[in-house]
Amino acid sequence: MSEQRIGLIGLGNMGRPMATLLVDAGHDVVGFDVAPSARQAAGDAGIPIAASVVELAATCDIVILMLPSSDIVDAIAQDLLDAPDRCMTLLLDMSSSIPDRTVALAERCAPSGVAVVDAPVSGGVLRARTGDLTIMVGGSDQDVARVQDVLDVLGGSVVHVGAVGTGHATKALNNLLSATHLLATNEAVLAAQTFGIDPAVFLDVVNTSSGRSGSSELKLPRFVLSGRFDSGFSAALLDKDVRIAIGVEQAMGVPAPVSEAVGQRWSELTARLEPGADHTAIIRPVEQDLGREVRATD
Repeated sequence: MSEQRIGLIGLGNMGRPMATLLVDAGHDVVGFDVAPSARQAAGDAGIPIAASVVELAATCDIVILMLPSSDIVDAIAQDLLDAPDRCMTLLLDMSSSIPDRTVALAERCAPSGVAVVDAPVSGGVLRARTGDLTIMVGGSDQDVARVQDVLDVLGGSVVHVGAVGTGHATKALNNLLSATHLLATNEAVLAAQTFGIDPAVFLDVVNTSSGRSGSSELKLPRFVLSGRFDSGFSAALLDKDVRIAIGVEQAMGVPAPVSEAVGQRWSELTARLEPGADHTAIIRPVEQDLGREVRATD
């Protein structure tokens, strides 16, 4: 195991269980979050807490970021770079950031002797707790090797997809697919219910047929039919990721009419949800329009 000290900034739904896994695996970890409640919860979970971002930069070799947006990533990264007595030499961005801005961040960090690896994740809170995330890694072979033992604790599938920025591009495109099949599955289930088919029976059939997806196999049964809507990933964050993915497609010159339609629909429905609503609740405005709900029957 590496003897490098690891800082983790962003101790929310995903960051806290990830930090806990690293501590339990024997890594030297210290965390930080701007929210006092997040710091308190992490401290209660046994995670050492730093007083500031500056302290992390001065005491940690590797700093992991698990933050909501590229704007916040850039701001925190600058604070880390500007910290006096900085010993940080690698920034591991596990947020869902904009790929072009990740490349620009790496270029900005390089003159200071700080490498950047992007390693966003898929799998949600449940798999973050068990260390079974899928992790999409972008960076040089040498830099990725430095964090491999860290990523292996957090992920059941860790895939080095290419140079810096490719991890974030892969994550955004994956989440575009996730949003697409969730919207389509919601519509199909509502149509099946209207036709007189029990939603759970319909999903059972789909899940042994060609139409199955992560939405039909996990999200609808666990979070929608149950009425829980608590996967731990918000509709607004997925909206952000969809827009990032469409930007990647456009930048690559790929016609994206289906993606653009998904993006427009997702944004429309998200605007009708309560702030912070879970992404699996994206069906609720449609249910309201139809005057009925898709829930499991006793």
